[in-house]
Amino acid sequence: MTHQVHIIGGGLAGSEAAWQLAEAGVKVRLSEMRGGGEMTPAHQTDSLAELVCSNSFRSDDAEHNAVGLLHAEMRRLGSLIMAAADACKVPAGSALAVDRDGFAATVTERILAHPNIELVRERVDALPSSGPAIVATGPLTAIALAESIGAATGADALAFFDAIAPIVHRETVDMDICWMASRWDKGETHDYINCPMTKDQYLAFHQGLLDGEKTEFKQWEKDTPYFEGCMPIEVMAERGVDTLRYGPMKPVGLDDPRTGRWPYAVVQLRQDNALGTLWNMVGFQTKLKHAEQVRLFRTIPGLERAEFARLGGLHRNTFINSPRLLDGTLRLKSAPHIRFAGQITGCEGYVESAAIGLLAGRFAAAELAGATLQSPPPETALGALLGHITGGAEADIYQPMNVNFGLFPPIEGKAKKADRKRLYTSRAEAALREWMAASPFPLAGGAGGGVTPHARPDQLIPTP
Repeated sequence: MTHQVHIIGGGLAGSEAAWQLAEAGVKVRLSEMRGGGEMTPAHQTDSLAELVCSNSFRSDDAEHNAVGLLHAEMRRLGSLIMAAADACKVPAGSALAVDRDGFAATVTERILAHPNIELVRERVDALPSSGPAIVATGPLTAIALAESIGAATGADALAFFDAIAPIVHRETVDMDICWMASRWDKGETHDYINCPMTKDQYLAFHQGLLDGEKTEFKQWEKDTPYFEGCMPIEVMAERGVDTLRYGPMKPVGLDDPRTGRWPYAVVQLRQDNALGTLWNMVGFQTKLKHAEQVRLFRTIPGLERAEFARLGGLHRNTFINSPRLLDGTLRLKSAPHIRFAGQITGCEGYVESAAIGLLAGRFAAAELAGATLQSPPPETALGALLGHITGGAEADIYQPMNVNFGLFPPIEGKAKKADRKRLYTSRAEAALREWMAASPFPLAGGAGGGVTPHARPDQLIPTP
């Protein structure tokens, strides 16, 4: 088959991008190294869209949850990944969880059955020099291709421990306790939110870091070192009781307006998105388990009622600095014949990866048809996620992110928490309808190609 677009990587993003292109009548070559004599340290099979961690796509509640809203939008656009998930779902309350083997088998069967897709089991070691391409190789990109991407993007390294600091919703910070200032009053006074600690509060927090339950690295992660500048806060705490006070919790140059003096220690929050709705905890990358993070971080003065858009973590990851490198349609600015999709763009999560694959496929299909497909409105889950990746985040501190309402333009006025979420979703639904209706490129989606639900993976019956 003579292909029009080359997709590298058969995970969730690559499979979704291939499907969207194929459904638009575009011939696709989908390269996947698994099954061709190669394997990643995390995968167990050669199936496309294999889930290597959880089997959950998280909340399916489109009225109160940003990821549930993303589910709904993807279904509207004929997502293969969502159709396969719906066909293979297992009981999980309000969450969408799947039979992982059945899910991967379903995606693989549908890709293999599509006349516009050629699945080739091969390893690709370099970025294509010409012709439309989509790179969707995920966090475990093979070293040769990672080096090629690094050479094209100017990155020194792409495979390392991704140190993720927690992110707090700005509206949940108690500003009667915290104050805004920069150290020594340098820069703008609103650069940081400062959460002060007394000696007793600091010592209790330090002990909590030592005692808190931590996650363990997977075997294949243990040989990937983290950088000294990205040391987990609990590791710093182990080095001495005052280590944090000379590091990320340094109070020097920060006058507490209530006392006129420096606090004993301070936790600083730094703006994380252009909207100013999300603020990250500076230097707070951690291996603490998520429940432990919530419990311990809410002992910090001013964060007692904090809601977290993302919790901290430390794991091997490969991603590019998308806000700096990609344009609004996911094209590499220095080589616009190449698009990136999925986790390698810096989105986090199964659904988010597939969503960016869906958009990359749609953008590429429209471009080949000579049409212009505008980005989804920022009021939609798709648009908010895309906006974060391609420019909404600060490039200098860019880190992977799940979709959440903090990425959306704020709702004007005040409303209760539950009402505010409904306002976000109703606004998103209206914006998606308008976008679909106004687009010169066909956007209506089917049901993912008629995926047939099945009892067991070995009983899968492809739909003609």
